[in-house]
Amino acid sequence: MAEATLDSKSHNISPDAENTFATDHNMEPEQRSIAPDSFNTDIDEKQDASSYPPPKTFPHEVAFVIVVCAAQLMTQAGLALSIAPLKQISDTFDSTPQQLTWASAAYSLTVGTFILVSGRLGDVYGHRLMFIIGFMWFALWSLLAGFSVWSTPVYFDCCRACQGIGAALLLPNAVAILGRTYPPGKRKGMVFCMFGAVAPGGFIIGATFSSLIAEKLWWPWAYWICAIACVIFAILGFLVIPHMPQEKPRPELSAFARLDGLGATLGVSGMILFNFAWNQAATVGWQVPYNYALLIVGILIIGAFLYVESKSAYPLLPRSVFKGETGWVLGCICAGWSSFGVVVFYYYAIMTNIESATGLLTTARFSGVAVSGAIAAVCTGVLLGYLPACVIMFIAMMAFAIGQALLVSLPIGQVYWANAFLIAIITPWGMDMSFPSGILILSDAMPAEDQGVAGSLVTTAVNYSISLGLGFAGVVESYVNDDGQDILKGYRGASYMGLGLAGLGVMVATSFMIVTWRRSSKKSL
Repeated sequence: MAEATLDSKSHNISPDAENTFATDHNMEPEQRSIAPDSFNTDIDEKQDASSYPPPKTFPHEVAFVIVVCAAQLMTQAGLALSIAPLKQISDTFDSTPQQLTWASAAYSLTVGTFILVSGRLGDVYGHRLMFIIGFMWFALWSLLAGFSVWSTPVYFDCCRACQGIGAALLLPNAVAILGRTYPPGKRKGMVFCMFGAVAPGGFIIGATFSSLIAEKLWWPWAYWICAIACVIFAILGFLVIPHMPQEKPRPELSAFARLDGLGATLGVSGMILFNFAWNQAATVGWQVPYNYALLIVGILIIGAFLYVESKSAYPLLPRSVFKGETGWVLGCICAGWSSFGVVVFYYYAIMTNIESATGLLTTARFSGVAVSGAIAAVCTGVLLGYLPACVIMFIAMMAFAIGQALLVSLPIGQVYWANAFLIAIITPWGMDMSFPSGILILSDAMPAEDQGVAGSLVTTAVNYSISLGLGFAGVVESYVNDDGQDILKGYRGASYMGLGLAGLGVMVATSFMIVTWRRSSKKSL
């Protein structure tokens, strides 16, 4: 099977070419990039009827990129809304922080699960429309999440899950808008790196404001302000993102068939049940019969989903996606990002519940991720023109593993400038090297009409893995913390689980490099 690779001229995926370490380094510099002066001409030559018209002026392009990147920023800020002020939220509902693990897991679960469908909705009904609807949906459930202060933690968790559906509508359609606006080339690579770069900054912004509001005002206001911001971005999206005529649907296919309705139903149901079982086990344990029954049913439904996809005329998961590099890339992302969720959640848990730091102080200690992540994203945009995807992914997985190892070995009472500081500096390199490179590979590998699917795959892998990783870690924590008597022991156990997931990512990335090297060596003979 031929391996899909990055073409160093255009960052495009060539299904018939093999990646070699020598090719990229032997190219002339002018072959690796598109001259800025020729950008508009290059777009005009490569633009087709299914692409968005490019921004006509530089200020319009800046506004366009900012608004589209706001999807990533608000998604990560939304994740932080239940992590940074977790202590104040748990006090409101008279519950322990462990019992509110679902507040974070439910959000990531629906983000990761419904992305599978929302990308196809954008392909069928328009990415611009789904982008605007996503922000409005996000705003509605952020508003209701704030009002849950007068309700129960179950209602709050449900609101968080519905918030995640809004983020799921945003992410793949934002990726598709960028993918259909920019032709393959250096400029497209840098735009995708910018999209990835705002992720850690978005988390820090959300964590800072939510913890500050929780300590100085009242935590529901963080959700209400989030709702206002989402409405503003929806309006800006309506004004800044250009219209694009939709392709006429194939007459022989119904809307249900074009959306792969059966596959979507099975895929979403199976992923939710599988993930729910693991996260619920952290609370009730595996001794409850309904929990492992749901796990078994979820696995069976996922199996049925894969079978239906293999027969579908318009599958959610095109078969070509799992050929060549893309399967390896998705495997790396799943393993690495599942450990990332563990790092963030238990970093905050240790600092606030063991070190007795406030949420705002913990966020200040973690704020280095924004700067480090931005640097990592820029470096990734440059390195993509010189290094094969397998090397980029290996570096990213090592960053995840080192960050997790530092959390595992974090001594209580240690000076901040040791482990805690290094976690915030090293971990973002895993995020901002794996995410933009993964999206770019799949975006360039797929035709314009499937750009929503391309965005769906990477963002599904990222967000679903975060939720699933929290479920795995939560189960370990609940079984090793001596029935809640030794909280730190439980946190350590969960962190070791995260280290195992990061180690799996390193193993997959190493195998990826070995396979790539062997294939390129055979071709050169």
